[in-house]
Amino acid sequence: MRTSLQPANASPAFSSPGPIGHRGTRAAVLLELKRAGVATAAALADTLACAVNTVRHHLKELEADGVVAYDRTHHGVGAPLHAYRLSPKGHGLFPDRYADTVSYLLDHVVELQGRTASVVLLQEHYGVLGDRICAETAELDQDARGEHIARALDGEGFMATWQPSPNGGVLTEHNCPHRVVAERFPEVCADEVVFLARAFGATVQRQSHIASGCGCCTYHITVNALAPGGGT
Repeated sequence: MRTSLQPANASPAFSSPGPIGHRGTRAAVLLELKRAGVATAAALADTLACAVNTVRHHLKELEADGVVAYDRTHHGVGAPLHAYRLSPKGHGLFPDRYADTVSYLLDHVVELQGRTASVVLLQEHYGVLGDRICAETAELDQDARGEHIARALDGEGFMATWQPSPNGGVLTEHNCPHRVVAERFPEVCADEVVFLARAFGATVQRQSHIASGCGCCTYHITVNALAPGGGT
């Protein structure tokens, strides 16, 4: 039975390039951690259909390389479980689409016109993306809208999935294609929340954040507390 954090009723699995410099089982472990955000060795072994000792061996070496980290979690009586996740270096193994180029260009704008000008460019980017997605989802119901937004973000490199709930759902981004930019310009993350609130027409609360060291960016969407001007 699958025991990683990927929900059974999430949107279909996304496609993704593999981690740079890794192949075989080790690459599969890294990709599954990218998908799940956090997973135990047993969960990874179950998902990848291989021996748990094999997975532990790869995890140990990946931890030594600095691309995997773990947290100890307690579940009742017994020894704590190790919940593995990608480190910031591990996230860096997955290509960030044009992030270095964009970061360079934004730095150039800062030099010529000031930081505010770069922030405005980022806001305009999300504005254009928001306009397109809002137009595409205007007539969709709640669940269909969530699925469509996840697919649209997946196409932008976010490796996004959607898990519906009675009053909204959870949008999870397993990759940040703008991670390099977000580290230099944290305003991009605030703009993303605004964009998602507009796209969903609902209240959006960020629950985890890749730029803060988490395995994924997770957003709780609540449609029974509508954002201004939104609704389904």
